[in-house]
Amino acid sequence: MLKSSTRRWIAGLGVAGAFVAAAATPAAADPVDEVLLYFPDTTVALGEHGKDASAKLFTRVNSQFHDATVRYDYRSLAGKVKLKALSEADDCETPEEGVLLCREHSPIYVDETYGASLTELNISATDEAQAGDAGELRISFRVGNLEKATYTSHLQVGEGVDLATGPDAKFDLKPGDSFTAPVTVVNAGKTTVDGVIAYFDNDYAIRAVDRFSNCLYAGESIVACEFDEKIPAGEARSVTFDYQLGKDTYAPGSQYGNIRFMTPADFEDLIEQRARSGAKTAKHGTGPKLTLTEASAKAARSVQTDTDRSNDFWNMSIDVGGKNGADLEAIGAELTGKVGAEVTARVGLRNNGPATLDRHRADSQVTFVDVTLPAGTRAVEVPENCAPFKGDGTKLTDGGKPGAPAYRCFPGVFAKAGEELTNELRLRIEEIVPGASGTVTINAPCECTGGFKDDLKPANDTAKILLTATGGQGGGDGGSLPITGESTALIAGIGALLLAAGVGGYVVARRRKTRFVA
Repeated sequence: MLKSSTRRWIAGLGVAGAFVAAAATPAAADPVDEVLLYFPDTTVALGEHGKDASAKLFTRVNSQFHDATVRYDYRSLAGKVKLKALSEADDCETPEEGVLLCREHSPIYVDETYGASLTELNISATDEAQAGDAGELRISFRVGNLEKATYTSHLQVGEGVDLATGPDAKFDLKPGDSFTAPVTVVNAGKTTVDGVIAYFDNDYAIRAVDRFSNCLYAGESIVACEFDEKIPAGEARSVTFDYQLGKDTYAPGSQYGNIRFMTPADFEDLIEQRARSGAKTAKHGTGPKLTLTEASAKAARSVQTDTDRSNDFWNMSIDVGGKNGADLEAIGAELTGKVGAEVTARVGLRNNGPATLDRHRADSQVTFVDVTLPAGTRAVEVPENCAPFKGDGTKLTDGGKPGAPAYRCFPGVFAKAGEELTNELRLRIEEIVPGASGTVTINAPCECTGGFKDDLKPANDTAKILLTATGGQGGGDGGSLPITGESTALIAGIGALLLAAGVGGYVVARRRKTRFVA
C-alpha cells in the first residue's frame, strides 16, 4: 500500500524549516546521497534533570546506513553542560571534555517521509553553569570514514520554572459564531516567572478577532502572544482571547485548539526554527497591548502544580452544529500535440465550498483522485503523491513511478473553499487514438483512512482528459510547480506545525508537485 495515503502532509512544514537552510545540496545531487540532519535548539534549567532530545536524520529516498557514528561537539559549553546517552545500552563515549561520540552498531533505516531518530540524549546543566550560559552544539554524522551530514544547534542554560494552566473549555457553536476563551496560567514553581509566551495551536477554522501589538499573526490565525508581566511563585494570571469560528467551517463537526505557555527562552528555541521554515511570516498586530490580569485564588487552586510539561497546555474543543458542506469538483485537462510530443496534464479538484475541509489533526486525506490516461499516451513524469492504480485499493505501489495507464493521487489533508488542488502529470503522446479520452474521478472509494463521502454535488465528481492531435510540439512547459497558494501559507503559520515532531514533510513537499490555486 502506498505510504502517501498515510503521510503527514502538513506535519513538519514548520519544524522542518531548519532544513531549508541546511539543504544546500545541488538540485542535481543523487537522492541517495542527500542526507539531512537536525537537532532542536534547547534551553536546559539549572538544578534540574535536563531535557531529553535526539538528532533526526532524513533522506529523499528510503535509505539504510551501516557503520555509522555521530559526534556531538559542545566544547563551547564544556564544564557548563553535559550530554550523555539516555540508555546505558547505547555505545557512547567522551573522548575529550565537551565531546560525545556515539556508535550505531545496528543498521540505521531512514524512512523517506518520517526519517529516523538517532541516539536519545539527555542534556543537563552542571553545577558550574549559570543562567545565560550559551553555546553551540555541532553535530557530525559519519558512515565509515565519510562525513554525510552536519548540523549546528544552539544550547543555553536558564532558570527552572513551572508553568501550569487552568481548566480546559468546551463550546457549542455554529459556523460564523463569535466566542471568548478565558485562560489562566499559574506559576506552580518556587521562582518568580519573568514573562511568559502563549503559543497557539488552533485549527484553521478558529480565527483571531483582535490584532494586539504584543501578539503575532499569520493570516487570520494567531501564532503567539508575549506577556512581560512577572508572576510570583504560587500566583495566577488570566487573559481572555476573542475568536470567531470561520463561516467556511464544516458542519456538523468538531474543531480543536490549545495554548502552550512557555518561557521566552523556550519560545526563542521554537520561533528560530519557524523563522527558518519558509512558513508565512508572522506579523505583530497594530492594536492595543494585551495584558495579564490577576486571577482569583479559586482559579489558581483548580490547576495542576506538578512540573510535568503536559500541564503547560490549555485545551479547547468545539462542537460545531448546523449544516455547512462542501462541493468538490473534478478538474480535467485538454491537451494538444503530435506523436512524440510531451504534454502536461494538470488535473485534480476544486473545492467550491461553502466549507473548507481540514483533516490535518486526523492525518487523513480529504479525498482520493483517480486519473485514467487517454489511450495512446504514456506517463513519463509523475508526482510522488500519485501512484499506479489498477482499480482496487490493494494494487498501489510507491508513488512517482511512470508508465502506468492509471494513477491514484493523494491531494493532502486540507482543501480550502475556493481553491484548486492539482497535480501535474507529464505525458508522451505515442499514438493518436481517435476519440480516446482519459478521466479524473474524485471522491473515489477507498478501503482506507480518509476520503469524502458527503459531496454536495456528486454529478461533477468526474471530468475528462481530452487529447487533440496537432502538427506542433504539444502543450505544457515541462516544468513542475511548487506548492503555492494561500492555504499553504496559512497552514504553515499555525502553531501546531512547530509543535509537531515530524520534519519529513519538508522532504515530501519538495517532491510533491501539488499546486494550489486561489
